Amino acid sequence: MTSAELARPSRKQRVRTLWISDVHLGTRDCQAEHLSQFLKGYHADKIYLVGDIIDGWKLRGGMYWPQAHTNVIRRLLTMSKRGTEVIYVTGNHDEFLRRYSKLILGNIQLVDEAVHVTADGRHLLVIHGDQFDVITRYHRWLAFLGDSAYEFTLTLNRWLNHWRARYGYGYWSLSAYLKHKVKTAVSFISDFEEAIAHECVKRELHGVVCGHIHHAEIRKVGEVEYLNCGDWVESCTALIEHWDGSIELYRLAEAQAREALLKAELKVAEPV
Repeated sequence: MTSAELARPSRKQRVRTLWISDVHLGTRDCQAEHLSQFLKGYHADKIYLVGDIIDGWKLRGGMYWPQAHTNVIRRLLTMSKRGTEVIYVTGNHDEFLRRYSKLILGNIQLVDEAVHVTADGRHLLVIHGDQFDVITRYHRWLAFLGDSAYEFTLTLNRWLNHWRARYGYGYWSLSAYLKHKVKTAVSFISDFEEAIAHECVKRELHGVVCGHIHHAEIRKVGEVEYLNCGDWVESCTALIEHWDGSIELYRLAEAQAREALLKAELKVAEPV
């Protein structure tokens, strides 16, 4: 394959399922542009929106809705019109939609939870996860740091990535990095995973796909497969099911690093 062929934009990748959560449209820290670009790269049979897609809490306090946020909605509607089944699982920040649970509009379904069957036959509970946040029904690590402190780290995160992009660096999440360093946050994440895994055992399910805590991960909790989509505020992550039933954790930062490496290799390969 020539360098020109490598550089040519590829077609959409066909996948079986996509999961995204915690987009928080309507907030200044939503990474809507990155999400739109991600969605443009895939053609999926099914996409789950695993809660907190629209931040109803923030919209109550004043309208913030730039064009980039509308573009995400348009992209999802376009995918639906082209045959993708869109399942919107409600979360705590978009709980105003829970009164319309089980509503079906064309290829779009609104539910409180779902059970997804993978290509290889595993049954996965798909649920936002706020139901298992028994302390505050919000991120416990935010209670530790204080909500205003969390928003301050997100503001720093936004400005940091503005300057990183200006100097050619990829996306990096300061707030996600800090979360990994706070012992109380680490403890809460573990408690959350244990609680939701216990529910899967009770229901005799193989695993769970959730969001809520803004901490993307794929791991085993006992015999339960635990998969967390992460978010599009801090980490810019998603889950992708391929045609054999395997599930991949997508991270924007890693994708950008691979792209930068490819560009560097193409530059070296160009004739002088």
